[in-house]
Amino acid sequence: MPTEVEGTHQIGDMSLYTKTWKPDGEPVAKVVFIHGFSDHCNRYYELFPDLAARGIEVYGFDQRGWGRSVHKESEKGLTGPTSLVISDIVSVIKSHLPSTVPLFVMGHSMGGGEALTLASDPLYADLMKDIRGWVLESPFIGFPAGHVPNSVVVFFGRLIGKIAPHKQRWSGLEPTDMSRDPQVVEDIKADKLLHDTGTYEGLAGMLDRTAALNEGKVKLNQGVRSLWLGHGTADEGTSYPASKKWFERQTDLEDKTFKSYEGWSHMLHADLPENRAVFAKDVGDWILARVGPEDVKAKL
Repeated sequence: MPTEVEGTHQIGDMSLYTKTWKPDGEPVAKVVFIHGFSDHCNRYYELFPDLAARGIEVYGFDQRGWGRSVHKESEKGLTGPTSLVISDIVSVIKSHLPSTVPLFVMGHSMGGGEALTLASDPLYADLMKDIRGWVLESPFIGFPAGHVPNSVVVFFGRLIGKIAPHKQRWSGLEPTDMSRDPQVVEDIKADKLLHDTGTYEGLAGMLDRTAALNEGKVKLNQGVRSLWLGHGTADEGTSYPASKKWFERQTDLEDKTFKSYEGWSHMLHADLPENRAVFAKDVGDWILARVGPEDVKAKL
């Protein structure tokens, strides 16, 4: 049976909460997972245990400003600028290098957008050779229809962000937009770690990253080898059409897969109970297909 191990990752004076889902035996692959906005790594239901049961070790962490990495009220949503967000993720990835097994990076929602920002950042081009593949779940590449923020609100939000970058702002998402499972909706409402609070600096950075991806202003580093993107057609958290459009622009990448989940909502890993194993299998199959057959034979 997979085991779960809690820990911390230290970056300067910042301690990030971590959790690893370990297979029973030596892993054949490893995933570094990046969670979404107002989320934390313990909210991914069966996904991580299912992957671990197939020999894929999953390393999750609560990003700066979120989950158990928040130690006081003033730290809620305090992510810092995009440069800090990405350097935190790079620090976590590098803590797993060199790796004796293929290393994958997976991101959900905001975390998916952050993964793509990293994969497109020339500053980290040399890191691409160490990452076997990128897995994106409902990445934040665009707002869903009807949820695009008012331009006046955005303008004044950016202005406040320059004057008072650490000023906090409640930016809640409707739990019913996240999953079709009523129990998951209730779980979201009850989880005190989901504080729905960003800072004006952090929110502006997220908007900038999203716009850069959506408008095609950034390009994947040449060292990116493989990419899988899954998105639900009924997503009310991020835009399915924007993801599809972005994916179709990646003509220079040969090994890429786009998977549509018809009628599914934003949290593919926490959609209806009968669908969760389907999503976990899709992700696991794709990862294991990019690991040497002699390593995964016993796990298929």
